[in-house]
Amino acid sequence: MQLNKTMMRDFKNYSVWERSHKLVLSIYELTKAFPKEELYGITSQIRRAAVSVPTNIVEGCGRESDAEFKRFLSISSGSLSEVNYLLILSNDLAFISLEEFNGLEEELTGIHKSIHSLMKKLK
Repeated sequence: MQLNKTMMRDFKNYSVWERSHKLVLSIYELTKAFPKEELYGITSQIRRAAVSVPTNIVEGCGRESDAEFKRFLSISSGSLSEVNYLLILSNDLAFISLEEFNGLEEELTGIHKSIHSLMKKLK
């Protein structure tokens, strides 16, 4: 769908935004228990990467063209991959349990699929 300059997408209408926002809340809750010496390391990095996912969806919704929206969705997808790696690292360092990791990885996979599905719908 091509938008003219008077139309704007409402990011709150996208379930992928809502799911990614809930992911951010989960990541913040999870990282509260990380070692304090990681506050400026993994804790900060994973939080910033997670926040980048819904933030880029929101920014893309504010753009005028499908191509621009698609570019921001692509950035969101990249940030999800970063979160995935940081969760692997957090699990390997025993900051999170395998159960926590598996639950979050399942959600990441679902969000990834939703982003790519939305990208395919755009021109």
